[in-house]
Amino acid sequence: MHFHPFTSTHYITLAIGFSITAGLIIFAKRSEKNQRFVTAIIAFLCLASYPFALFAWRGYPVALDNVLPLHLCDLAAIVAGFALFTRKPILLTLTYFWGIAATTQALLTPAISIGPPSLPFIHFFIQHFAIVAAALYIPIVLKWRPKTPWWRSPLEVFGISILYHTFSLAVNTALKTNFAFSSRPPDNPSLIDHLGAWPLYLFAMQGLALVLYLLLALPFRCPSRDHERS
Repeated sequence: MHFHPFTSTHYITLAIGFSITAGLIIFAKRSEKNQRFVTAIIAFLCLASYPFALFAWRGYPVALDNVLPLHLCDLAAIVAGFALFTRKPILLTLTYFWGIAATTQALLTPAISIGPPSLPFIHFFIQHFAIVAAALYIPIVLKWRPKTPWWRSPLEVFGISILYHTFSLAVNTALKTNFAFSSRPPDNPSLIDHLGAWPLYLFAMQGLALVLYLLLALPFRCPSRDHERS
């Protein structure tokens, strides 16, 4: 079955995914025991996403883009899994900003053409919803807060994002891949289609990312005892 974004299949999948995400967060807030259970579930889904990807794509035409875990959401899943287990500030910070600013966009404009009930389709949405769930879980349940002043964490994540996109361009040039969609836009409609031609859209993407990171930090701009001190 072929998958098309902005169809009933897409909307139903989003509704199910966000409902489960909300349910997990509500369940986790009820007790410490629930929190430990949900933390383990989300972390497992994030860390298992790469092995599941290799399993899901077997039998389909092999492309390095589907084999190497170098898309931003692949890295975000790994980061999110370790963030939940280790509670390292930089990993929590990356998970929050990457998960909401980038992975939510990937859910709204999914770069996949294979529809349900295929394993690649199932993997795509489980992986991306696990990242978003972790990004929301961290501030709501774990009470993580960005560093003070409020703009410090967004700038740190922006700097890391620039390094990642530079790395992705180098890998794409060497391997003829399209990690981070830094060599060409995805085949399915996406926000990139409205940001100009290559390479101008690369600069537009970074500018938009910085704006989103700053907006995501605004709710935490008032000091609180939960803020990071590191």
